[in-house]
Amino acid sequence: MAILHGMAVGRKGRKEIDVMWRTSTRSRAVTIGEGLAVLVARPGPLEDSESFERTAGGAESNVATVLTQLGVDAAWISRVGDDGFGRYLVGHLADRGVDVSAVVTDPARPTAVYVKERGSGSGKSTDLAERVSRMLYYRTGSAASALSTADLAATAAASVLDRCDAVHFTGITTALSESTTGLTEALIAMPRRGRLVSFDLNFRPALWAGRSERAADVLARHVRGSDVVFLGADEAGEVFDIDDADRLRALFPEPEHLVVKNNEHSVTGFSGGNRVEVPALGLDVTERIGAGDAFAGGYLSALLHGRPLAQRLRLGHLCAAAALTGAGDVAELPVPEVLESLATLDEAAWARVHYADAVVAQNVAL
Repeated sequence: MAILHGMAVGRKGRKEIDVMWRTSTRSRAVTIGEGLAVLVARPGPLEDSESFERTAGGAESNVATVLTQLGVDAAWISRVGDDGFGRYLVGHLADRGVDVSAVVTDPARPTAVYVKERGSGSGKSTDLAERVSRMLYYRTGSAASALSTADLAATAAASVLDRCDAVHFTGITTALSESTTGLTEALIAMPRRGRLVSFDLNFRPALWAGRSERAADVLARHVRGSDVVFLGADEAGEVFDIDDADRLRALFPEPEHLVVKNNEHSVTGFSGGNRVEVPALGLDVTERIGAGDAFAGGYLSALLHGRPLAQRLRLGHLCAAAALTGAGDVAELPVPEVLESLATLDEAAWARVHYADAVVAQNVAL
């Protein structure tokens, strides 16, 4: 029998946990946004990297891969180029159980790419500090920047949207172009028909170049028009001049579910009239890229599975921890039994958890 900070999990308990996690009626979610091929440089100055590891990224596609790991059927709506990177992205998502039937291949525009520069701490003037990363984006004129309201009406996209319980997108998609702004505004205006609309602020100032004066108004409309909203306190401060969770809730009372990531130490969640703050887990950070996407995927999964607010926030933390302690953009999650046992700890036990130690202890016991 495994013991984790006072919580016992035996063979029978693990079976019950698995039954609870993998509900018989699987929810369905759709994410909409740009996927990118990622070229990861070797640590050190970028000009010295003779080889690159290819992987995948993109906020909404990252969320989709987290959802499929958590028992939620997910589909991804996007556009990719008629090129090797586009084919790789579609295959990458499909291999992880994501429905890619609504992805359009654009014959005229390329798939977006970004290069991940990683520091080695060598002290050279062009090097970054150890464990620090920087992203160099090559996405202007990409296939996904041409997403528009027509993509929502396409047969394959309309089909997955009609069957979903939640649709998720971010401020990155909104900012890509005028046509993507039109798409996301149409999305929040569509009849709900029992479907939740989820929005992550994900403010990227560079994407708003040339129309930065509109960003706050556009993004505020998206927050107010969505049912589930994720805000980073630092990003909210930059866009709305408010970085306090309670003041943000007063500014945006419309979303039923509002999640404010205060800093690296806690997250505050509002669900209707309920307010819960949950501290983050102790962990050793490998890389911060993708943590916000993993949090959103964990929270949405728990919401679709009918979990209470505190457990939704905890599962978000757990998924973010998996991203923070991994090397890629896509979080590779522990097995459901481990997640369940940690998400349901009492408050005192949760406060004592160190993520890596807890996962190792539970995996050994399984």
